[in-house]
Amino acid sequence: MVKILKYTEYLYLVVAIASIYKIITLWQTAPKETYIFIFFAVVSLAMFLFRRKYRKRFEKRTEENKDR
Repeated sequence: MVKILKYTEYLYLVVAIASIYKIITLWQTAPKETYIFIFFAVVSLAMFLFRRKYRKRFEKRTEENKDR
C-alpha cells in the first residue's frame, strides 16, 4: 500500500512539470489560456508536498509501532 502512495505522489509531480511546460510554451501566443495550467501546476505541487508529508508521517508511525 505504501508503494502505491509513493507512485501517486510522483504522479502529481509529473502533472506539475507538464503544466509548467505547457505554461512556458503557451505564454507568448495565448496568455489567457495559461491560467488553467498555472492552477494545475500550483495544485499539483501542493498535492505532491501534502502527500509526501503524509506518507512520511505514516511510515514513521509504522516504524514506531513495530518497535513496540
